[in-house]
Amino acid sequence: MKVGFDAESGLVVEQGHPDHGTSVQGRLLLMERAKGSSSSSSVLAEALRHGTAPWAMVMREADLIVALGAIVARELYGVVMPIVVVDAAVWQRLRDIEGPLTVTALDDGNAWLRLP
Repeated sequence: MKVGFDAESGLVVEQGHPDHGTSVQGRLLLMERAKGSSSSSSVLAEALRHGTAPWAMVMREADLIVALGAIVARELYGVVMPIVVVDAAVWQRLRDIEGPLTVTALDDGNAWLRLP
């Protein structure tokens, strides 16, 4: 995330990325896997602090660095961003559907994803 995302603006800044210049602020972000370094957690936490982060993430591969950023933001700033990890079949279904998705964050730290 560090290389491809600006925490202050919420924009995808990676040159050549299909969503270059697009804001992720307040959106559901489908991200197959993280790309970046251990500083990705601080970039995500800062985006959550600034209010420029997505409101939820759905990932195909679990990433502890991304999860750490969400945990730190919840603990330090009181900002919650659910992260849902899905298997290959659900991931393909997500890529194929159009329309709204619902991610619900539960008080116990779990989240669930509802497909149309």
